[in-house]
Amino acid sequence: MAAKQPPPLMKKHSQTDLVSRLKTRKILGVGGEDDDGEVHRSKISQVLGNEIKFAVREPLGLRVWQFVSAVLFSGIAVVALAFPDQLYDAVFDGAQVTSKTPIRLYGGALLSISLIMWNALYTAEKVIIRWTLLTEACYFGVQFLVVTATLAETGLVSLGILLLLASRLLFVAISVYYYYQVGRKPKKV
Repeated sequence: MAAKQPPPLMKKHSQTDLVSRLKTRKILGVGGEDDDGEVHRSKISQVLGNEIKFAVREPLGLRVWQFVSAVLFSGIAVVALAFPDQLYDAVFDGAQVTSKTPIRLYGGALLSISLIMWNALYTAEKVIIRWTLLTEACYFGVQFLVVTATLAETGLVSLGILLLLASRLLFVAISVYYYYQVGRKPKKV
C-alpha cells in the first residue's frame, strides 16, 4: 500500500477572530492573573517566571557592611600572620606571648573567612549573602564568648579588651540585622 499523503496545510482564519484568540489564551493559561497576582503575556514567561522576583532587594548599607567586613577580616588576618606579637600585645595589654603558632593559625583562619567575604561582596544570590552574614555573626559571637572566658580566667581587664568586646557585640548585631533583612520576603508592588 502506498503511504497516505497528509492533506495540505491550510491557514486557519480563526486566529484573527478576537473571541477565538481569547479562548486560545485561556486554554494556554496566559493573559489572566496567576496565584501571585501576576499577568503573564506568554506561556514562556509563565514557565520561566519573572526575573524581578529573583532579584534581591538589598537593605540600605548591605554592600558597605560586606566591604567593611572583608577589609576587617583581611587586615586582622595579615596582622596576625605577619605580626602575632603586636596583635596579642594590642589586645591583652603587654601580656607575654608564649607561642606564635596559635595566633598565626588564627590569622590563617581569618584569611580563609576573608576570601569568602570578598567573594560574597560580588554575588547577588540571596542564599550566599545570608550564609556569609550568618558566618560573620557566629564568628563574632564565638570570639566574644572566648574573650569573655579568657577575662574570667586571667582577670586581665584593659581598655583594649573592653573595646574588643563592645565592637564584637556591635558586629553581631549588625550582621544579624542584615541577615534577617536579606531573608525577608519582599513586599508586593
